Amino acid sequence: PEEPALLAELRPGRPQRYDWKSSCETWSVAFSPDGSWFAWSQGHCVVKLIPWPLEEAELCKSSERKSCSGKAEARSRGAAKEKTLECGQIVWGLAFSAWPAAEAGGTEPTCAVGLPCLILATGLNDGQIKIWEVQTGHLLFSLLGHQDVVRDLSFAPNGSLILVSASRDKTLRVWDLSRDGRQVQVLSGHVQWVYCCSISPDCSMLCSAAGEKSALLWSMRSYTLIRRLEGHQSSVVSCDFSPDSALLVTASYDACVIMWDPYTGEQLRTLRHVPLQSAVDYSPEVHTSSLRSVCFSPEGLYLATVADDRLLRIWALELRSPVAFAPMTNGLCCMYFPHGGFIATGTRDGHVQFWTAPRVLSSLKHLCRKALRTFLTTYQVLALPIPRKLKEFLTYRTF
Repeated sequence: PEEPALLAELRPGRPQRYDWKSSCETWSVAFSPDGSWFAWSQGHCVVKLIPWPLEEAELCKSSERKSCSGKAEARSRGAAKEKTLECGQIVWGLAFSAWPAAEAGGTEPTCAVGLPCLILATGLNDGQIKIWEVQTGHLLFSLLGHQDVVRDLSFAPNGSLILVSASRDKTLRVWDLSRDGRQVQVLSGHVQWVYCCSISPDCSMLCSAAGEKSALLWSMRSYTLIRRLEGHQSSVVSCDFSPDSALLVTASYDACVIMWDPYTGEQLRTLRHVPLQSAVDYSPEVHTSSLRSVCFSPEGLYLATVADDRLLRIWALELRSPVAFAPMTNGLCCMYFPHGGFIATGTRDGHVQFWTAPRVLSSLKHLCRKALRTFLTTYQVLALPIPRKLKEFLTYRTF
């Protein structure tokens, strides 16, 4: 594949009258599940909600030195408008969800006819989670319970309005937004700050990563601990499931991504982030080993990783070395566009960058595997009366 090209860059406007401690870091970026909106925590307690796709003229090319603030306001009347959410606290986590039309309640969003109802959850510095209606930018309600920074958020992908939050108070909390944000469960088991949480696409499992060498895998049905995933040599900071839920990846400060079978706990492979001397001008204070973020591509054939060695890497599922690199400074997070084709990354100075990503036509073999693994566990596949090689392929053992 070609090297990722920088398509565009969004930059925060000048800080308003905020306390300097409010930070300008983009710790989270998010696309709505349908790809119609993009959100980024641009620092200074502000979240920008941007309708997607943007017109080319509305994107700030990386060569420009001015802010993108207000660009989308030039859109035609009746079209969705860019919104600024004043959250009142530093924003760490973001997550979108659709709001089912059938749900009723005092806080139900009122969407215009023909427009999808979308909500955005924001995890804040003081432990609050604020839920916003995307179309209007209105605050629907606040979830109270965490005692420290809400570092990450994950909605159940099935539209059930179940939200999981990960916090520096060392707990994960499960909320039911269809019941006015009632707290369903508190998951305790970590002894360090919880950095990341990810719900599997089939909604059966939850993975959480804290400042510990092991990631925890939980049941989303009983909210009990399934197993500890042990194999990293340093803090695990990011995790993501493949689109068919058959694979789980974890990224650590030990410079490795480990690919797991979440059903068996088996380590399938390790992706080592070897320094690329020619691409990076190293200085002694740069911790080149520290990984920040990992995410699967929508079709499940690629991974993207962001590390402190100032590189965005793209990996193919079958290979142990990256297939493409792009130089980026101070990267903190990455996320694929839901329909593929590009990646959004957030940086420590409050910028968002959009990169081209390999477009791939999935083979019929992979599409069949993905379809089967969406509803079959590893154990169910192994019990099928089929040849061993086919079982190995279906359980991703043919690397």
